[in-house]
Amino acid sequence: MGSNRTPSLPRPTTAAGADGLAALLAAPGKAVVALDFDGTLAEIVPDPEQARAHPDAVPALAALAPHLASVVVITGRPAAVAVEYGGFAGVPGLDGLVVLGHYGAERWDADSESGAPRTPPPHPGVAAARAELPDLLGRFAAGQDVRVEDKGHAFAVHTRRAAEPVAAFDALRPPLEDLAARHGLLLEPGRMVLELRPPGMDKGVALTAFAREKGAETVVYAGDDLGDLAAYDAVDALRSEGRGGLLVSSGAATPELTARADLALDGPADLAAFLAGLAARLGGNGR
Repeated sequence: MGSNRTPSLPRPTTAAGADGLAALLAAPGKAVVALDFDGTLAEIVPDPEQARAHPDAVPALAALAPHLASVVVITGRPAAVAVEYGGFAGVPGLDGLVVLGHYGAERWDADSESGAPRTPPPHPGVAAARAELPDLLGRFAAGQDVRVEDKGHAFAVHTRRAAEPVAAFDALRPPLEDLAARHGLLLEPGRMVLELRPPGMDKGVALTAFAREKGAETVVYAGDDLGDLAAYDAVDALRSEGRGGLLVSSGAATPELTARADLALDGPADLAAFLAGLAARLGGNGR
């Protein structure tokens, strides 16, 4: 015989987080769930081109999304790459999924007839900085196994495969900061990665605009890295307006994030289980 037992969910450790989760469960159709990709839906791997969504993540999202106002993935990757690596296209239940790439500068809608993301014109500083990068790496990272990830509208230098990843990160950060400043770009540090990108957009700006577009009364955001702090700030600002909010951290690699999280999870597998638990709880409510 089947069980009518309500699925258990991990309990937020803050009153604001508990209120946010309760608001989502009470009115899921007015809630937006927003998620980072790398480190949140996908494990961090030495080669960023090999990152893929956790096997349980897409089924959990497909079960959860029909109950919500929307699910959105907000990532520094190009939107098309996140869609490919996430395996999001053509999944039943995810027909309303949105992916905001390049920190919100690009947008892919699962229900778009073209299937192509909307892309802004390139920032000239990216090409100019990219042209100087080989010389910079030769001077400050000679012999180090660093990897350059070209994102088209941005690029990132990964040091996690270097013999001494932290030392390589620390050696490259000042010259990359100077390179970014000279070409009108921002330097975004992360977990053994330094990304140069155009100014004017971050995950907080993207999340705020998307939440207002959807008329969300509750916003959940899950992330794992320093770039997600702007989205945390956005959720706090929405809370100050009377909306519900839940801040979720995926893994413990970024103390600045976990210190602010309402709910700290162990990583993508744990996050996928939480999303599946939400879906089961809402399905049990008869939605």
